[in-house]
Amino acid sequence: MTSRIWLIAGPTASGKSALALRLARLTGGEIVGADALQVYRGLPVLTAAPDAADLAAAAHHLVGTVDAGEAWSTGLWVAAARAVIDDLAARGTDVIVAGGTGLYFEALVNGLADIPAVPATVRARTGDDYAALGEAAFRERLAGVDPAAAARILPGDRQRLCRAWEVFAASGRALSDWQAEPAGGLPAGSWRGVRLMPPREALYRRGDNRFLAMVEGGALDEVRALVARGLGPALPACKAVGVRPIASFLSGEVSLDDAIAAGQRETRNYVKRQEVWLRGRMDGWPTITDLETEAQWRSFLALNPDLTP
Repeated sequence: MTSRIWLIAGPTASGKSALALRLARLTGGEIVGADALQVYRGLPVLTAAPDAADLAAAAHHLVGTVDAGEAWSTGLWVAAARAVIDDLAARGTDVIVAGGTGLYFEALVNGLADIPAVPATVRARTGDDYAALGEAAFRERLAGVDPAAAARILPGDRQRLCRAWEVFAASGRALSDWQAEPAGGLPAGSWRGVRLMPPREALYRRGDNRFLAMVEGGALDEVRALVARGLGPALPACKAVGVRPIASFLSGEVSLDDAIAAGQRETRNYVKRQEVWLRGRMDGWPTITDLETEAQWRSFLALNPDLTP
């Protein structure tokens, strides 16, 4: 059997996991997580990671495999994902990459730029500069050497702002220029992709309900354990949707109702950012706009008529 690569992208609560599992059952394939937060251990409830039943139904990779004290980059994920894909291909097993991190899909399909390593001294000096200058002044300085990065990096994203500056400081060349020269992507014709794009308001409602269920289903304990580790707030796991409002509740700063409302608001904002990426950077992918699981599956089969249920 020849291994096939299936890519399933979509915003939070759009139905990616259910579609991936159904495809895995049909094809005997294995699932590779493409989620920048589900990759970390210790937050399965808050990140809506596959539960025990899902993990038993199909093999999963890059889900709950990285310690929350680490800061995984897109490059590390791509390298790990390609290793899994190569292994599955050697066994003739279908690969189903599913998740909501658009940058992971883009890097997997198109490749990554060969950006030089940044010395630890440069990284430390960059962090000191950010702390001394503050975000606004740091971003303004970055705009002088890499205006594209300064414009596209979202407010509050200290990690990416520092990354853009440290690459320039170490190489003398803007990160955006390096990123314009990717290499090592999946060969053309080797994969099939689909993006799930249900109506935004419906996803907002789902996200609200799901966050409430997370709080009732163990998210408080997850955040309590994360906070107890005393990890730096800039780490990706510490910036997962819902961590900050729940931590504020646990410290007595806000009520549980206020924390839930803030977490739901963060979820809606996250859905919107994911949609913007999917529309702007993955606009050539076949699209499924259905919301319900069965309708999504029918639409998926219509896009892939060679599949036999």
